[in-house]
Amino acid sequence: MALEAGDSEQEDDNKDRLNTRASNGKMDHGRETQGSEGEEEGEEEEEEDEEPRLKYASLTKHLKPVYRNGDMTSAFLVGGDKMVIGTHNGNIHVLSLPSYTSIRVYHAHSTSVSAVSISPFPPPLPAPRSNANNRLASAQKSSPAPSIAGTSKSSTPGRSPQPPPVPNTASNQIYIATSSLDGNVCVASLTDPKDVMLRNFGRPVQGVALSPDYKNDHSYLSGGLAGNLILTVGGRSGTSSKSNAGAGAAATASGWLGAIGLGSNTGQDTILHSGEGAIRTIQWSLSGKYVVWVNEKGIKLMRSNLHLETHESESAWKRINHIDYPDRAVWEEMAAVWKPRAKWIDETGLETDDLDTRHVNGPLPKSQSQTSYDSGAPLAKSTARRNRSEKLLVGWGDTIWITNVLPGDASSGKRAGKIARVEILKILRVDCIVSGVSLYTPSLLVVLAYVPPGESQSSPQYTPTSGRHRRQNALQPEIRLIDVETKEEVSVADTLNVSRYESLSATDYHLDVLPAMVISQRTASSKGALEIIGGGIWDVGMYPARLFSSSASVRSNDSHSAESSSRAPSDLHVASPVPGSDQLVHPSALTHGMKIFIQSPYDCVLATKPTLTDHFNWLDAHAMYEQAWNLLDQHPEVAGDNFEASTESTPSTPTRAPAKGQGTLLDFFLDDRSQTTASGPSQRNLDSHVEREKRRIGELWIQQLTKHNDWSKAGATCGKVLTTGDHWEHWVWVFAQADKFEDITPYVPSTQLQPPLPSIVYELVLGYYVSNDRKRLKRLLERWSTELFDAGPVIEAIQGRLQVGDIGENSIEDGHVGRDWRILMECLAKLYLADGRPAQALRCYIRLQDADNAMRLIGEYHLVDAVSDDISDFILLRVSKEQQRSAPLTELEHASREPIRLLVAEAHHGIVRPESVIKQLNTRYGTPNPYLFFYFRALWEGETAIGGQKKGETTSADRKQSLIDERLVATEGKALVSDHADAALPLFAEYDRRLLMNFLKTSQTYTLDFASKICKQRKYIPELVYLLSKEGRMTEALRLIIDEIGDVSQAIAFAKEQGDQSLWDDLLNYSMNKPSFIRGLLEEVGTSIDPVKLVRKIPEGLEIEGLKGGLKRIIREYEIQHSISEGVARVLRGEVAAAMADKGKGLNRGIKFEIGETNKDPITMQNPRTGRPRQVKKGYCPGCERAFIPEDPELLISFPCQHVFHLPCLLSMDGKGTEDIPASLRDLDWQSEFDRSIGPKVDHAALIRDQVDQGCPLENQDAG
Repeated sequence: MALEAGDSEQEDDNKDRLNTRASNGKMDHGRETQGSEGEEEGEEEEEEDEEPRLKYASLTKHLKPVYRNGDMTSAFLVGGDKMVIGTHNGNIHVLSLPSYTSIRVYHAHSTSVSAVSISPFPPPLPAPRSNANNRLASAQKSSPAPSIAGTSKSSTPGRSPQPPPVPNTASNQIYIATSSLDGNVCVASLTDPKDVMLRNFGRPVQGVALSPDYKNDHSYLSGGLAGNLILTVGGRSGTSSKSNAGAGAAATASGWLGAIGLGSNTGQDTILHSGEGAIRTIQWSLSGKYVVWVNEKGIKLMRSNLHLETHESESAWKRINHIDYPDRAVWEEMAAVWKPRAKWIDETGLETDDLDTRHVNGPLPKSQSQTSYDSGAPLAKSTARRNRSEKLLVGWGDTIWITNVLPGDASSGKRAGKIARVEILKILRVDCIVSGVSLYTPSLLVVLAYVPPGESQSSPQYTPTSGRHRRQNALQPEIRLIDVETKEEVSVADTLNVSRYESLSATDYHLDVLPAMVISQRTASSKGALEIIGGGIWDVGMYPARLFSSSASVRSNDSHSAESSSRAPSDLHVASPVPGSDQLVHPSALTHGMKIFIQSPYDCVLATKPTLTDHFNWLDAHAMYEQAWNLLDQHPEVAGDNFEASTESTPSTPTRAPAKGQGTLLDFFLDDRSQTTASGPSQRNLDSHVEREKRRIGELWIQQLTKHNDWSKAGATCGKVLTTGDHWEHWVWVFAQADKFEDITPYVPSTQLQPPLPSIVYELVLGYYVSNDRKRLKRLLERWSTELFDAGPVIEAIQGRLQVGDIGENSIEDGHVGRDWRILMECLAKLYLADGRPAQALRCYIRLQDADNAMRLIGEYHLVDAVSDDISDFILLRVSKEQQRSAPLTELEHASREPIRLLVAEAHHGIVRPESVIKQLNTRYGTPNPYLFFYFRALWEGETAIGGQKKGETTSADRKQSLIDERLVATEGKALVSDHADAALPLFAEYDRRLLMNFLKTSQTYTLDFASKICKQRKYIPELVYLLSKEGRMTEALRLIIDEIGDVSQAIAFAKEQGDQSLWDDLLNYSMNKPSFIRGLLEEVGTSIDPVKLVRKIPEGLEIEGLKGGLKRIIREYEIQHSISEGVARVLRGEVAAAMADKGKGLNRGIKFEIGETNKDPITMQNPRTGRPRQVKKGYCPGCERAFIPEDPELLISFPCQHVFHLPCLLSMDGKGTEDIPASLRDLDWQSEFDRSIGPKVDHAALIRDQVDQGCPLENQDAG
């Protein structure tokens, strides 16, 4: 409980009267209780139902080297991947996190260490594992092989063994300052044992704070019982010196000489503040700008010399503010006794306020927006202002201060010139002594509370005795979470089970935190959450054998002793690390949330935020099975963690009393090792374990609901959690025995399980509803597949129920006649189908007059033959008696379409022949018979049930195949109708004249006389004209058109279609006494008849309306025809002339002759007419086989086949002698007679053509 400072004195007194505390839901022993036992039990039960906000683990066994030889811890600090512990014997232990491996141990003081500081703080995180490993390997190569003290065989007697070197990595390059009651301050480098300074201040030093930039400025602050806040600057490594604070001119001179290199350079001490009592705490802010210290008068804040802005150049080491302790009597006495605890808060590393943001093996979600606290003012601040402020918590005695330190304002105004401002956001008063404090979430404080003994103890209960011998009546420390706004504890205080707490006081306890690591989801998903933080700082959980390249020990049990190094000038004793620290990492260290470390002289406890696995275990232990199952369903990994933990053999050392059902320590914490180690379970085993765990929790949940008679929710839960057939069978029988069918039935699986649910379960439920609720029975059979159960028993149950007699066609249920009977018959039909008896199912549907299902069965199971003896009733399955009497043809067609199409399909299959259908329908209805007409038309047009089913095809190939199938069906149907053409003709004439004409033109099997008779009776002139023309009675047909129809256009079209000149004559003769026909002939006949003949046949004196226009039109058509003919003639002449020109060019073109060459191989030439090859010598005459020469005296004749002859040789091959050559050719001198004139050339060409008009003799021989 927390109270606002300044409350009444009565509230001040009440803090000593609280005599009871709860520890993990149990009343702590040694406390007096108030009230009746019944009240205690009720309070105890209420506390047991509260889920813990933190989980705890003891780290004592991991820190055994620290407590060696009975040593006890007195100072403590964690940061980055380091833990630094100071002991009462003056030893300093530096350990690596999260393995708790000892990095370095050295003896710095002769008595208790009072404070520890690190620079820089927090230390830098390690480099990525690969780089760190490289540096570590290089360090190992360059340094002698290290050894462990006490195990080296080559160690020189009387000399201390050389400790292993600390890897010189970035994360190890830190300085550690410690203060002690012996008056000394020791500053040592972690990596270099020689880089150490020891300074004596003459009085016990209670606090020390290294400058965040100590590596460069070598300055630190210290204070103690002397009451002086001292700034020490400089000093030489490896030396021990005394403080020169207050030495005056000597110190100044020493500093001046040291600055120029002539002094001893022992450092300079400057007193920044004094005179207000002992200084117990000094803390440098995280930014390095501010320093807080606490003395007996109050809390002081000062501006440091780091990061000074331009306007702050004169503000270094100037005090900012002073906060007095509360004005209460107890403070006058205890202010000097209570140890103040100051903590600068890293607000980015806080946990979230939402308890549901737990995580399992994953990165923490980024913290929500931080909340500021300001008494009497709005809590919300501007984002810019928040980013520049630093939050400070101070816990002192029974009071906690929450403050914000904001930088000064350089601008002009009211606040101009101020160094910084301190805003006190909250002051909380608690009923305990604060031994440690920090922010857990933006709205929750975590307080390490020391509860004073009861009122029976006098005031010395607050005062610890000197030395290590304490009183033996102290109580256990507690961890409290306090809401800053309400000032109330958000949960029951957790009592810590630490060793020898009875002898400890408030100053013996310490609390420090490692902030939560915020990891981007993108990086976490790509590299793995544990691999990211600091490039591998926490990845030891995944690679436990590698142990932290950043600061792991590099010693080896088999190595030899290294050369002894020179002892530090300050005579510090450096101890060797303790062997055997290569142990597995504690699982709690691998979580990514905030880690709260609680240190007592004999124990170390780690508190972390519970994970989803912890939440699941708590729900399970407290019988909150619904929430546990839902959590497991959303996050299956919570069961996986328990499964992995169960495969490990790790002893349990819980620091809290175990809750009901709690297992080993690993049940509390996250363990990532199983993800990569060979001993981890396979994914398949993990999945099976998750399913088993879900079933276990689900079963417990259902048991819980049935125990409380919540059967409705229990049934719904069964549908959610049960996944196997045997479990379902069990619970269905449980519900059946309790007669709770209504609660379980809606959730019984409607799909097959593995292993399958026995069919008797479904039969049991269906049998119940056959007798009790037929409507539910129908819905169940619609929802459940008949493959889930055996239909036989259910059929027998329904038949037995129908035989009772109380359910029939005329029974009334809820005002509906025969409702239950129809339901049972429908269910019976469905079960018959499932049992492989479609004929019985069809009978049920027929009794129900359910045409849809009846048609479906007939189509699917080809049961038309079952109704082939009563086709008329089958067709009327959907046609009521009222429709038969008065319905129009379209309504009858629609009602009977499906059975007729089915009959058509069966006719194509040959099952129900058209003859049987025609006979039964004619017998039932006579003539005219609309149903027979529907049947014939469906046959003719190919309307079948099969064709209708294929209309849903979508792909191009399917549509094409569907069209082909439909055409084939229609063709076959037309053939079937043609077989009964004379029976179909009257029906087509009666009901569909369009179809009649199509039938007359398509079919060839009907009787022409019968068809003509029907058309004459009905005066269907177009059909009769077609029939007459089909019989060859053209004149009669034309007379019908002229006399009956009177349509000259149709008459002209008929004459044109027939192409008979005698019809044109008949048309002219029939039209001469009809002026309208004459006009029509003039307008439409065109060029089909001679217009002169048409005009001459017109009787003289006959008045014809529109004669002039008709004559003009016919003349214009002839003009157009003449113009077209002339145009065609011109085009033809032009094309002929062009072809003649091309031919002339070809004839006038010269022919190339090859000159003969000796020894030239013959070439193969192909006969263009016969295609047979022939070998000739190119450039030689085939007749005389003499070669052609350029001035050959003989006339050369060349043919298109490329054969070239001498003219005499050519004539001789044609059987002509020299005497047969005309004298004009024989006496012609080719060299002298030919000139360039064309006349002689033409004459000679004509003479030669007359002689060689038979063509090439060689080609003629081949052709022969």
